[in-house]
Amino acid sequence: MYSEERGETMDDGGLFLDLPADTAAQFASLASKRRLGDGELLYARGDAAEALYGLIRGRIRLSNVAPDGREVLVMLFEPGDWIGEVSMFDGLPRTHDAHAVGEAETFVLPKARLLALLDAQPALYRHFAARLARQLRIALSYIDDAAFLPLPLRLAKRLLDLARVYGVDTPLGQRIDLHLPQEDLGRMLGASRQSVSKELKRWEARGWIGVQYGKVVICDEAALRRLVSENGPAPAPSAR
Repeated sequence: MYSEERGETMDDGGLFLDLPADTAAQFASLASKRRLGDGELLYARGDAAEALYGLIRGRIRLSNVAPDGREVLVMLFEPGDWIGEVSMFDGLPRTHDAHAVGEAETFVLPKARLLALLDAQPALYRHFAARLARQLRIALSYIDDAAFLPLPLRLAKRLLDLARVYGVDTPLGQRIDLHLPQEDLGRMLGASRQSVSKELKRWEARGWIGVQYGKVVICDEAALRRLVSENGPAPAPSAR
């Protein structure tokens, strides 16, 4: 269930904020828009990379299924994020499944058109190189966390990371404005739902967090940061 139309406006969800206006217009002129329903597949693991996607509205979850059937949630994309650069530039198949979370809308930049533009204007590669470097840095930090940190520290870091991106101030604290079932938290961290639930209940009893209808509220951000900083650098503070 999706529709595609030519991208005639600059309603881009912030995708081109760091580009000059004329360059942004060039990218937009190459693109169509694709709308997805909740749970709809943007692309599947093993697919050929035929396009680069920029998220305008909604969210996209990137995940994989382990041999034992467990889903590993790798990343949640929000408006302004590009999706699928790696396979676009290395020419190899997609490595993960990408599904819409709720209704979503993306820019679709066809591979052939995009690469032709980049070859004609090589300086534009720097824009994508910087994005790839940021993603690699994040991925390496998650690998380090999984290898060296126990679950409570991984969970605290991930909640702080999510609050930085999705945090909304409320009287009780920062609510992560994202439907976040404990199964999904476990999938992000490679842990069981039961282990995550046990830790969240312990923190809730201490007044560090609250859990409300599938959303987590960070009531004592300083406590989570102390927990993390005792075992390594803490995530960057919220910019709000």
